[in-house]
Amino acid sequence: MLAAARTALQQRFLDGNIGLELLRQLALLTDRHLRLAWKSQKMPADIALIAVGGYGRCQLFPHSDVDILILLPGPPDEVLRGKLEALIGIFWDIGLETGHSVRTIDECVDMASADITVQTNMLESRLLCGKRELYGRFKRKLQQTINPAAFLRGKCLEQQERHSRHQETNLEPNLKESAGGLRDLNTILWISRAARLGHTWLELARRGLITREEASAISRHEKVLETLRSNLHYLAGRREDRLLFDHQTALAKQLGFTDRGSKRASERMMQRYYLTAKSVSQLNTILLQNLALRISPPPHSRNLVPINKRFVVIRGELLSAPDQRIFERDPCSILEAFALLQQRHEIKGIGAETLRALWRARRRINPAARRDPRMRAQFMAILRSPTRVIRELRRMHQYDILGRYIPAFGRIVGQMQHDLYHVYTVDEHILKVVRNLRRFAVPELAHEFPLCSRLMSEFSKPELLYLAGLFHDIAKGRGGDHSELGKVDAHRFCKAHGLAPEDCDLVAWLVEQHLVMSATAQKQDLTDPDVVRSFVDRVGDERHLIALYLLTVADIRGTSPKVWNAWKAQLLENLFNATRRMLTGERSDRQDGQRGRQEEAMARLRLYAIPDTEYQKFWQQLDTAYFLRHEAQEIAWHTRQLYKLVDAQKPVVRARLSPIGEGLQVMVYVADQKELFSRICSFFESISFDIYEARIHTTRHGYALDTFHIQDSSNRQPGYRDLISYIEYELAERLSKAGPLPPLTKPRLSRQLRHFPITPEVDIQADERGTYRVLSIVAGDRSGLLSRISRMLAAFDINLHSAKISTLGARAEDTFVISGSALSNPKTIVRFETELLNQLRI
Repeated sequence: MLAAARTALQQRFLDGNIGLELLRQLALLTDRHLRLAWKSQKMPADIALIAVGGYGRCQLFPHSDVDILILLPGPPDEVLRGKLEALIGIFWDIGLETGHSVRTIDECVDMASADITVQTNMLESRLLCGKRELYGRFKRKLQQTINPAAFLRGKCLEQQERHSRHQETNLEPNLKESAGGLRDLNTILWISRAARLGHTWLELARRGLITREEASAISRHEKVLETLRSNLHYLAGRREDRLLFDHQTALAKQLGFTDRGSKRASERMMQRYYLTAKSVSQLNTILLQNLALRISPPPHSRNLVPINKRFVVIRGELLSAPDQRIFERDPCSILEAFALLQQRHEIKGIGAETLRALWRARRRINPAARRDPRMRAQFMAILRSPTRVIRELRRMHQYDILGRYIPAFGRIVGQMQHDLYHVYTVDEHILKVVRNLRRFAVPELAHEFPLCSRLMSEFSKPELLYLAGLFHDIAKGRGGDHSELGKVDAHRFCKAHGLAPEDCDLVAWLVEQHLVMSATAQKQDLTDPDVVRSFVDRVGDERHLIALYLLTVADIRGTSPKVWNAWKAQLLENLFNATRRMLTGERSDRQDGQRGRQEEAMARLRLYAIPDTEYQKFWQQLDTAYFLRHEAQEIAWHTRQLYKLVDAQKPVVRARLSPIGEGLQVMVYVADQKELFSRICSFFESISFDIYEARIHTTRHGYALDTFHIQDSSNRQPGYRDLISYIEYELAERLSKAGPLPPLTKPRLSRQLRHFPITPEVDIQADERGTYRVLSIVAGDRSGLLSRISRMLAAFDINLHSAKISTLGARAEDTFVISGSALSNPKTIVRFETELLNQLRI
C-alpha cells in the first residue's frame, strides 16, 4: 500500500504533474502510515509521536530517512518497552526506514544542551499523534535551552567545518553538504527559528533581514537544488546526494537538458548547479551577517573610524560605507572596497549592510564602468599588492564582482572540465593557479618550491604572471583553440590597463604557450640537444623562460592534488635548466655534453675507489647516444653495478630509491631478447607499479641496458628495502626463464572513464633529425595498457629506444621513440596504427 502510493507520487513527479509538492506529499503520506501503525498498536495516550529534522518541517525527499522522536512522560516499563519494539518493527515492515529515538523531556533537554546537532534536529518538529500537552511542554523546554547567540556561533563553525570537508569535491559536489548546497539554506532558517525571527524566507523579508526580491531569489535557488536532489534520489534508487559522474548524464537528460554547441547536456546542467550554489553562498554570507547583527546588536556607540570620504571601519574590524548608495552612483567604489580590505589588515570583512549594497550594485560594473581609468587602476593595484592578492580575488569572485569586471571570466564560472585530470571547474582551477603563483612570492613558503620561490623573488613584475594565470584557460568552452582565443583576450585586457607593450606581449605569449613546456618535458627526449634547441627558439629569452616555467608549475599543480608529483617536477626542472644553459651559452654543444657527463661520472666513481681502467671495458660497449641520454649519476650507478659483469650470463636487475625523491629506479641488464620490454611491463603491472619513464639502450655487444622509473600506483608507502630485494630477485628470475608471455587481462575502467570515455589517438611523426619516429598515444589510463602497447611493438618488430609515460588523472598521454624497417612502409604503418587503436579500445 505504501509502496504503491510512493510509486504513484514518483510517476507524477517524473511526468511533471506535481513538482516540489512531492516533498510535502511524501511527508503527508508517511504521516498517515505512521499514525495507522501507532493506532494499530494501541499506544498509551500519555506519550507522543513527533516528526523531527527535515521530516519535521514537512519535507521528505524520496529516499531520505524518516526521523521521529517518541516522547515519554517518564522512564518506560517493560510493557511499554515491548510495545515500542513492536511499533518500530512495524515501521520497518511497512517500508519506512525510520531514524528513531525514545526519550523523556529531560533527556531531550540534556542531549540538546550538550550537542548542537541534536538541538537542531529537535528544533524542527511536528506532533504526529499522541499527547499534545506533552509535546507543548517539550517545545517550551527546548526553546529555553537555546541561546541564540551561542547557537549562531555553533552553526557557523559547523558550516565552516562542513565546507572544508567537501572542498575537494568540486566536480562531484554534494547537493546537501557542499558550499552553496541545501544545508547552507537550512542553516539560515535554523538560526532564524532559534532566534524567533521567522521560519520562512517571506517571514525574514517581513522582518527586514532580506528584501522580497532576495527572498524570491533564494526560493528559486532552493527549488533548483531540491529538484536536482529529488531527481537524483529517484535516478539512483537510494539516498544519494552526490552528483557523481555516474549520474550526471542521465540526470541531465531526465531534467530536459540537451547538448548545445560545444557543451554537453551534463555540462549545462552542472553549470546551472554551480551558478545556483554560488548565489546561495553569497546570500548565505549576507544573511549570516544580518542575523548576527540582529541577534547580538553592537553597542549604540558604533566606534566608527573614518578611512576616507566614502568608507569607515566599524568596531575596528568591519568595512562600512555610511552612504549605502555610493556603489550605485560610483561603481569604482566597488573595487575600492576590495583594495581597502587588502591594504588594511585589521579589517576582517565587510559590514552586513554595506555587503548587501555592494552585492546589489554589482550589475553597475558595465562596459562604461570597465572603461573608467580609476576602476582599471584599482584592479591593477589589487594585483600589484605585496599581500592578500588571492584572498581579494576570491572574495571578488564570491560576490560576483570578478566575473562582472572580466566578462570572459564570468562566462566560465561553473564550467565543467571532462578531460579526466582537471578535478575543478574552470573558474576554480584558474583561481588555484593564481594562488599557486602567489605562494611562490611568499617568503614564508619558500621551502615548498625553492627554485620557483627564488625565480619569483627575482621576477620584476609578478602581476604579469597573475594576469597570465587569470587568462590562461579563460577561453575554454567557446570552441576552437582556447590558448589562441585567450591570447587575444589577454592582450586586449593588458593594453586597456596601460601595461607596457612588452608586458602585454609577454602575458599574451604566456597564455598562448602555457601548455608547451609541459608537453615538451613530458613527451620529448630532453637529453637530445635538438629538442632543447627547438624549445629555446620558441622561448627566445630568459625572461620568457622563467615566466613560462613558473606558470607551468602553478598550472599543473592546480589541476588536481593527484596530478603533480616529483617526477613531473624533475622533468620540468631539467628542461628549465637545459634551456637556461643553452640561452646563456653554457655547454650547449653536443660533444661537450657527452664529455662533461663522462667526466662527472668518473669523478663519482673515484669516490668509490674504482680506478678508471676497471670500467673501460664496460664503457667501450656504450655509444655516444648512451652518454647523451643518461645523467652522470645514472652512468656512475650503471657502471658500479656492471663493470665486473660486462658479459653476464644471467640477467642483472638492480633497484634503488629514485633520485627524484619518489618511487624506485630499476636497471635491467640482459642479453637482448624478443619481447623483453613486454615482459618487464607485465612484471611491474603484476606488483601494481606504474612506469613513468623507460630508457631503452642496446650495447655494442648486444645487451639490453634498460632503466625504469616506477612508482606504486595506489600511492601506498611500501617497505622499500624488502621491495627492492623482491624486484631484483623476481624480475631476474622471470627474465631468465624464456616462456610465453602471461595472458592479457580485460582491464577495469575507472568511474570517470566509464562515463566520459576517451577516444584513443595514435600519431607517428619523424623526430627533430629524422633518425627515429615518435609514437604519441592518448588513451584512457587503465591496468595493462603499457603491456598492450609493448606487445604491438614487438609484433611488428619495432625497436623501442625510450618511453615517457604521462598519466593525467584517468588520461594517459604516452610518448615512445621507436625505429624499425616496418616504419619505412606506409601500408605497414597504417596497419600498425589500426591494430594498436583496436587494442587501446579494449
